[in-house]
Amino acid sequence: MCFGRCAGCIGYKLLILALLSIVANILLYFPNGETRFASEHHLSKYVECLHGIIGGGFLVFIPAAVFIGLHSDGCCGCFGHEDCGKSCAMLSSVLAAFVGILGSGYCVIVSALGLSYGPYCFTHLERSWIYPFTESSGGYLFEYHKWSECQEPQNIVQWNVTLFSILLVLGGIEFILCFIQIINGVLGGLCGLCCSHEEV
Repeated sequence: MCFGRCAGCIGYKLLILALLSIVANILLYFPNGETRFASEHHLSKYVECLHGIIGGGFLVFIPAAVFIGLHSDGCCGCFGHEDCGKSCAMLSSVLAAFVGILGSGYCVIVSALGLSYGPYCFTHLERSWIYPFTESSGGYLFEYHKWSECQEPQNIVQWNVTLFSILLVLGGIEFILCFIQIINGVLGGLCGLCCSHEEV
């Protein structure tokens, strides 16, 4: 069944993207590989939202597992019709895709907010831990000369911008793949039901 193969393909891609999201979110906790900033709570509040671990990670694992399962031909069918069982499975995958959309959407929103808000860092002007770029509404992303305002953690602006951008892209791709599976699941379910009715 071509719809099942398509779902399986989407599932494997989501699995890889979810693992990458988890890794990227974990790296946000350790600027320059140091653990002390996390233990001292000197990280951006958007890092602690776990958007890559929960949203783009575990909530995307659910549809990934469901979609991969659709690729197998183990559907038992219903009322003596195997195609009916496959159609029901394809239609139920739409619900799993919605879970993936919620998770990836959460990842995208928090990543965008993290980029817009900027990092939490120690500045030489204020001599304290602040969000120095909140007023710029993301404009700091193109004002590289201002990035040196953050003294600690070192290179925190580059660290945050890179990882939040990666999570934004990964979440966006996950969102698109889950949306494609909604269309695939509806078409596969309806097509299978039509085919089974025609055979009767």
